[in-house]
Amino acid sequence: MLKRVYGDIHDLLIDGRWVAAASGRSFETLNPATGEVVARVAEADAGDVDAAVRSARAAFEGSWSRMKASERGALLLKLADLIRRDADELARLESLDSGKTVSAIRRQDLPAVLDTLTYYAGMADKINGQVIPARTDALTYTMREPLGVVGAIIPWNFPLMIGMWKIAPALACGCTVVLKPAELTPLTALKIGELALEAGFPAGVLNVVPGFGKIAGQALVDHMDVDKITFTGSPVVGRQILQGAIGNLKRVTLELGGKSANVIFPDADLDAAAKAAGAGIFFNTGQVCSAGSRILVHESVYDEMVERLAARARSIRLGDPLEASTTMGPLVSEVQMKRVLDYIDIGRKEGASIVTGGARHGKTGYFVEPTVFAGVQHEMRISQEEIFGPVAAVIPFKDEEDAIRLANGTVYSLAAGVWTGDIGRAHRFTRRLKAGTVWVNTYGPTDVRLPWGGTRDSGFGREHGDAAIDNFTEPKVVWINTGA
Repeated sequence: MLKRVYGDIHDLLIDGRWVAAASGRSFETLNPATGEVVARVAEADAGDVDAAVRSARAAFEGSWSRMKASERGALLLKLADLIRRDADELARLESLDSGKTVSAIRRQDLPAVLDTLTYYAGMADKINGQVIPARTDALTYTMREPLGVVGAIIPWNFPLMIGMWKIAPALACGCTVVLKPAELTPLTALKIGELALEAGFPAGVLNVVPGFGKIAGQALVDHMDVDKITFTGSPVVGRQILQGAIGNLKRVTLELGGKSANVIFPDADLDAAAKAAGAGIFFNTGQVCSAGSRILVHESVYDEMVERLAARARSIRLGDPLEASTTMGPLVSEVQMKRVLDYIDIGRKEGASIVTGGARHGKTGYFVEPTVFAGVQHEMRISQEEIFGPVAAVIPFKDEEDAIRLANGTVYSLAAGVWTGDIGRAHRFTRRLKAGTVWVNTYGPTDVRLPWGGTRDSGFGREHGDAAIDNFTEPKVVWINTGA
């Protein structure tokens, strides 16, 4: 189980050691399915963050950035082996802490964690420059060097998976990391830190500082010796991070919100579209940046698709996320549950009609029924604002032009889906969609080999693939006079 250093409080990982918060403060992390305390965790503040950054800087300037790239890759592979060994514990911790179903963690999250680790382990010694023949009297070439100390701030909806999206490429590139997990879900980040020590990562290469965003997160963003911030979360916090990064003009990558359109034309396979659209909004209790929360349906099949989606919502089994038969767990916190229920009330007041769901489920835990709204108008708040819960807004459209207007008509541009049997329409529509990822006749899959991100209120920069190497390295030009 997780390393404990004093009492029953999980400590901070700084410079390869488990240490109490300098203030002595700690906070509770709760099980969203019951509201009960899972553990107490040391609460990092600015002083703890400073110690972690100093440790990361010393490790970077010491052996880590000069280590053979293949050796860094080998350490990442060792970490992957340890994650496989402790997969059951990690799945249980993640489920207890976040409310995610353990079946989904085992089926999707952990395989993605391992895929990310092994992918970047293999890439560690393949981060190459170029020889560019600029002049005949010089040898001119480029090389890519690690940025330095990376502050990685991860969200509560996919703590393991998104955490590894940031850790693995940063370490493969030769950077060191100070990881700030969300205060709602710190436990698996601490476990990954524990396994990194067991794998043999040098002290200071990976530091883990749980705490609150306004204190520990802000201290990391403001720190003058942090070279890069990579953040996944809300647009509001993303803007605050940009302000904090001004101090030393640190590099920033932001993956923020979404209000993704899933567009269904009448010539689509409606069975497949309904199944995927349901999964696209109800997976992980709707707590997904790319959730297909706006389901745009051609008016000729609108009523049919509404009923199909409602039937799928009614078939979802809510319950204990540790049980294999549960298909939807709770929302992550009481605050998030109230936010989602408030949006459901807003939808009612705006004039949309609830076809199914629309209420809290049970009296224990933070469960909300899968909810389908029909009669949604494009301008309604439930159509425009990110709810981050199991709430589908089904919106009719007339033709392609109407559909593209609706699909592009929000401040977000992370992802979108298109369902059609017309290949010409699929290409035509895809070109016009403002989205970093477009799924055609499917919805939701991602892969570490493909760039991921958006623009506008969905952030900027891309994670995954070669793009992640660009995130954590800086090109250097070398010009050697040959006298030729």
